[in-house]
Amino acid sequence: MTYIILAAGKGTNLQPLTLKTPKSLYRLSKDMTVLQKMTRNIRTYDSNAEIVVVAGFMYSVVLKELEKENAVVVRNPFYAQTGSIASLWFARKYLERDNITILNSDIVAEDKLFEEIICKTTKKPFVLIDSSRKDGKYNVQVEGDSVCVMSKSLSDYFAQYASVTKLDAVSARFLAEEVDEMINQEMYDLLYEDALTQMIFSNDFRLYYKDIAGYKWTEVDTVNDLIRAKEV
Repeated sequence: MTYIILAAGKGTNLQPLTLKTPKSLYRLSKDMTVLQKMTRNIRTYDSNAEIVVVAGFMYSVVLKELEKENAVVVRNPFYAQTGSIASLWFARKYLERDNITILNSDIVAEDKLFEEIICKTTKKPFVLIDSSRKDGKYNVQVEGDSVCVMSKSLSDYFAQYASVTKLDAVSARFLAEEVDEMINQEMYDLLYEDALTQMIFSNDFRLYYKDIAGYKWTEVDTVNDLIRAKEV
């Protein structure tokens, strides 16, 4: 399976801690960063994994950090002016694989989540959500077994988005086409999840979800998240 890890951002919410270090390189222990934990978890539960990391802010530092992790590193040179949709666009050729998992680089999760869900292949597209959390910056409303909308500005929603998307071959190609079209329309500053939502609205795309309430995980976006990440 192919894993595309989006790690280009500056982590402005964590400044001044991230002024000289990408938040994905925050050290959970003496010998392991957030990004290294993710890549090592993937290798543990998917020995044939193809890992692609899209870097931008402090690209050379991220590249050096991943020297021993057997990962392909793609550069988004316009990270300061673009959102994750542009980062995924730079890695778009990897969306041509049969099974894709897209992850934000600031996710710290227990091994069990990688073993049971993240590193398993899928026959349908779905996102990970957590219905036990309602304080996320990006949230999801659902209808039945499918996602209705994903947005930062939902006032009524079912769950927090957990920043992981899993795609089969067909849905991955649909996403690649949508991302390419939005980039050509100069929508550089959006999130790639906005492309998924456009697919739902415009193309009757069916995006499923998996509720991971009960698993230990966190998105590293605040100082409190750093503390939670070490606990996880």
